Amino acid sequence: MKEGIHPNYHPVCFVDVSTGKRLLTRSTLTSKEKETIDGVEYCMILRDITSDSHLVYTKEKRSSNTTSRVKNFQDKYARRSMRAPKKMR
Repeated sequence: MKEGIHPNYHPVCFVDVSTGKRLLTRSTLTSKEKETIDGVEYCMILRDITSDSHLVYTKEKRSSNTTSRVKNFQDKYARRSMRAPKKMR
């Protein structure tokens, strides 16, 4: 590899803030927060969603009340269509 053209590649710890799980890897990302794990200094990168907490990977289903949302939408626009049209001057 040529010297001076590649980014700095170093140990990084990605932390899932919702579950607390840590993923130790190497990356070019940096942060000011550092932590020593097993004698190696890692940059700590906080993430809201990782494979440990994402719905696709955890196979969880979140139910949404779509029937009431559809009814609210229909009610909202049904009221508008019942109004008398504005008279043009």
